[in-house]
Amino acid sequence: MNTSLKTLLAAVATVASVAASAQSFARVETRDIDARQARQEMRIERGLARGEFTRREARTLQQGQREIARVEARAKADGHVTRQEVRTLTAMLDHADAQIRLLSHNREDRDGRDGRRG
Repeated sequence: MNTSLKTLLAAVATVASVAASAQSFARVETRDIDARQARQEMRIERGLARGEFTRREARTLQQGQREIARVEARAKADGHVTRQEVRTLTAMLDHADAQIRLLSHNREDRDGRDGRRG
């Protein structure tokens, strides 16, 4: 086989390998995003059941989760999630985490919600 042809085939194989690994990286990133969002949704449901959130607060948190899902769906629409899209989704998830944490730990600030009145 001609040396030039061998070199070309090796280059094509390398490019294909890099492309395949890039695709699996994108899938891993979205799996992480999906898993994190699922954990947040569970925290919202659990917090509502425990009385850590009012129904209104839970609806607001759930609306944030729907917005994250919409942004993720748009990012996935072209079959490739860019690093910037991952950063945007991560920032949205960070914000949602902070909101869930804040609302779940401020029961004492709510009128009568913590079992004490007056």
